[in-house]
Amino acid sequence: MSEQVTDAQQRGRRKVRRGLVVSNKMQKTVVVLLARKVQHPLYGKTVNKSTRVKAHDELSCDQGDTVEIVETRPLSREKRWRVSRIIEKVK
Repeated sequence: MSEQVTDAQQRGRRKVRRGLVVSNKMQKTVVVLLARKVQHPLYGKTVNKSTRVKAHDELSCDQGDTVEIVETRPLSREKRWRVSRIIEKVK
């Protein structure tokens, strides 16, 4: 029973998120807005929450693009994500 363990399986599952590019003014870095809906613990109302993360960009995304980002090793002080693909280009 010697199973072939690939490099990606050995590292574990990486988080994958989908977000909107809100800034691309840096070199090879974009700021991605990750939005989610959370239910308020006391009142039960659905509340919109968002997080801005910096992601490494080799695909040259534009502001307004919808992208998929993947968790990766620390690339700089604030970059822990990488743009894996552009889901929808801005018109």
